[in-house]
Amino acid sequence: MIPRLLFACFVLIPFTAGTAVADSPGEIKNVVMIVADDLKASVLGCYGDNVCATPHLDRLAREGMVFRRAYCQGTWCLPSRISFMFGRYQDKQNVTLGQHLQRHGLSSTRVGKIFHMRVPGDIIAGTDGQDHPECWSARFNSPGPEAHTPGEYACLNLNVVTRDLENRQSTRMPHRMFVSVKGDGDGREQPDYKSASKAIELLEQPHDRPFFLAVGLVRPHYPMVAPSDYFDPYTIDRINMPANWHDDTSDIPKLGIANTNNLKNSIGKYPDNQKRMWAAYYASVTFMDRQVGRILDALDDSPHRDQTAVIFTSDHGYHLGEHGFWQKSNLHEEVIRVPLVIRAPGMPSGQTDSIAELVDLYPTTCELVGASVPPAAEGTSLVPVLADATATVKSAAFSFQNGISIRTSRWHLMRYRDGTEELYDMDNDPGETENLAGDDRFADVLTALRKRVDQRKAPGR
Repeated sequence: MIPRLLFACFVLIPFTAGTAVADSPGEIKNVVMIVADDLKASVLGCYGDNVCATPHLDRLAREGMVFRRAYCQGTWCLPSRISFMFGRYQDKQNVTLGQHLQRHGLSSTRVGKIFHMRVPGDIIAGTDGQDHPECWSARFNSPGPEAHTPGEYACLNLNVVTRDLENRQSTRMPHRMFVSVKGDGDGREQPDYKSASKAIELLEQPHDRPFFLAVGLVRPHYPMVAPSDYFDPYTIDRINMPANWHDDTSDIPKLGIANTNNLKNSIGKYPDNQKRMWAAYYASVTFMDRQVGRILDALDDSPHRDQTAVIFTSDHGYHLGEHGFWQKSNLHEEVIRVPLVIRAPGMPSGQTDSIAELVDLYPTTCELVGASVPPAAEGTSLVPVLADATATVKSAAFSFQNGISIRTSRWHLMRYRDGTEELYDMDNDPGETENLAGDDRFADVLTALRKRVDQRKAPGR
C-alpha cells in the first residue's frame, strides 16, 4: 500500500518543451512495452493534472520523450489493440508485432492484457480473451477478483454502497461500468500487482537473446479497484468536474453522442457520485502507476537497463463527464488522445507536440531494435522525434468510430457515416464546445480536411 504521508510528498514537477541530452548512449536490444487500459492522458501529472498522483510515470516522463499529441485509432479495447499490434489502421493484414520480432531473433513475452480481454470477465476467469498466440514465445495471465474484492463496494449510478460480497455488478452486467471497490487488502490479489510481479521476475532472469516484453495493466478500466489507502487522498472536495461538464450538446450530431450519458443513465442524477467516479478513477490510476514504478525499478536494477527502451501508453482515453458523456467508443478528444512516453537509451528526454498515432508503435519498435519494418505496416516510425523533439513525421492522426476523425495540430474534424460532422478549433476551444462545421467562415478548412478524410478511407468503407 501507499502510506498516506507519501501523498504529501508528491510534487508536480514542471516539464519544459524541447530536449535534454541523455547521459549514456547504448545499443538498444530490448523493448519493454507497458499498456494501461482506458487511461486518458489528461489525468497524469506529466500531462498537467495537479490532483492525480502519478510519481512513477512522471519520473519516466522526465527520463523519456513525452508525446503530448498521441492518438489511438480504435476507440475501444478490441480495435485499438489490433491496430497497434498489427501496425494497421483497421485490419489485421500484417503479421503481429511479436511474431515479426521473433523472426528477427527476439523473444516475445506477454504478461496480462495486450490483445483484447474482457474486463472483468477474462480477468476473473484468468482466460486469454482474444489473444493471438502466434505473437508470443511465452504468455502469462494475471487473474484477480475484480468487483468481488473484499472491501467497500459502490455502484455509483445506482447510488449503492455496501460491504456485502453478494449481488455486485460484475461480468456482463449492465451497471458494471460504474463500480468501484476500496479494497481491504494491500493489493497483492489484484491483476496489475500480479502482472508487475511477473514482469519483475522475468526481468531478473538471464536472457540469452534480446527480448520484447509486453505488460498489459487493466486499470483504470472498470471496476475501479484499489486498496482503500489509494482512495483516501481523493475526497470529492478536491474534485473539479470538467469545464464542459454541462456543455450543450445540441450541436453534436446523433452519431457523436456517447451511448452512456447523463440524460440516459442514472449517473446523471447523482452529481456527487460523478465526482466519486473521478475519485475512483484517480485511485485506480495511482495504483496502476505504482505497478509501473515497480517494473521500472526492476528494470533499472537489472543489467538490461542501458539496452532496453521503455514504451508506456494506453489503448484509448475515456470520458468522465465531459459533455455529460461517460466511457469510450467516441471520437472526441478525451477518448482519442492517449498518453505516450518513450524512454530510449541514447535518446534525449523532453516533450514534443509532434503528432503520433498508436499505429506508429509497430515501426518504432522495429527501428529501435534494428528489425526491418514489414511493407504491410501502415504506421510511421517515431524514432526521428525521439532524436529531435521538434521533428515531424506526420501532420494528422486518424481515429475510427461511426465514421472518421482527423486531428491536426489545430483542427479536429469528426465526419460520421451518415454525413454529419463536428469541427473544432482546438487552439481556441480545447473542450470542443462550439461545433464549427456549419459555419461558412471555415468552409476552406472543412474542404481541406474532408479531402484528407476521403484519402484515408479504405475501399468499401
